[in-house]
Amino acid sequence: MKIDIFCEVEKAGMDAPDAEYRLLKETLAQAQLADRAGYDCWWEVEHHTAVEMSYSSAPDLMLTAIAARTSRMRVGHSAVLAPHNFSHPIRIAERAATLDLLSDGRLEMGFARSTAPEWRVFQIPQEDSRQQLEDTMRMVPKMWTQERFSIQNERFSIHEAPIIPKPLQKPHPPLWQASSSPDSFALAAHCGVGALGVTLMTPIEGMAFLLQGYRDAIKDAEPAGSFINNQTGVFTFVHCAETTQQAIDNGAAEAAAWYVNTIVKFFELQEMLKAMQSDGRGDVAGAGLVGIESGGTGTATALAPAPAADDPMQIVGRLARGEEVSGEEVYEILGKQDSIIIGDPETCRRKMKHYQDIGVDRLLCFQQVGALRHESIMKSIALIGEHCVPVFSPK
Repeated sequence: MKIDIFCEVEKAGMDAPDAEYRLLKETLAQAQLADRAGYDCWWEVEHHTAVEMSYSSAPDLMLTAIAARTSRMRVGHSAVLAPHNFSHPIRIAERAATLDLLSDGRLEMGFARSTAPEWRVFQIPQEDSRQQLEDTMRMVPKMWTQERFSIQNERFSIHEAPIIPKPLQKPHPPLWQASSSPDSFALAAHCGVGALGVTLMTPIEGMAFLLQGYRDAIKDAEPAGSFINNQTGVFTFVHCAETTQQAIDNGAAEAAAWYVNTIVKFFELQEMLKAMQSDGRGDVAGAGLVGIESGGTGTATALAPAPAADDPMQIVGRLARGEEVSGEEVYEILGKQDSIIIGDPETCRRKMKHYQDIGVDRLLCFQQVGALRHESIMKSIALIGEHCVPVFSPK
């Protein structure tokens, strides 16, 4: 299992005049350290109008800057928003190929649907977003491998267009799809692309179920690209310190809870739950969150019964209401979840092993989260590089 990094370019409390500048500089420093520490790939999301949750609105530019400052770590676009009002497929093919060339052939290329607030801003019909995702995934690799590209349908009329440049990797970079529900894992399998599980706080057993469905379905793939990429990746929150108490004191558990609360607001999941209730698709009164598809770009959640006292969403809700909750109490609840990796190196290794046991090919460690200080994030990246990367991904 390869150990990677997942990055939103995120920081809570961005109120200083130079906060955006400092965040980008910190992100670059973290990527340079990850390269030295042996991580296999740096994955960067694309979001728009997400404010503190993600300043990664131009990930290809950030990944180009990261590639210029690193030597061996791969750069993962996780993932370009594929519906056509975000970017024309030709623009996606051109920019990604340029990134592959500038990175000396280190690109991993992912695609995603996006979600409601971004569809609204870019005037994308939700009911057509999944088909547009598949269309883009099937067009881009052909643009990379054919000298001239043509397509004629109700969406496009392109005749013998020379799409340049071509990527360095031949026939093309590995293809991935951000996946957060059984349907999106099934689409990734159908298209023969790798599945990136953006499923934060999904229990290990639930993740194993999603991955098995993907593996069963990819046997009958109709590949979008020139080859099938049957790898799976999963992103999850990771914070490592010299001791578990230090990880708690750093605010790691509160950062994880902050992130979940923030994505609930940005992805408008409460509104989604209410719509499901009005459509007769479930009683959502007091529902918790742990697997409703968010569009495949940041996390996934699911309808669950009203949370018990030790349910992780209970803590998230209390923090969202402004309650004073100690770091120890937050950790006491979130630390029980195998899918939240917080603690000393031994604890992190033990929890990572659960992902290896269910056949995850790449574990995307989400470390730059919430209000965590840059220094704490750097220490966590270094400790995982020292104590976990050699165990799971020996060079």
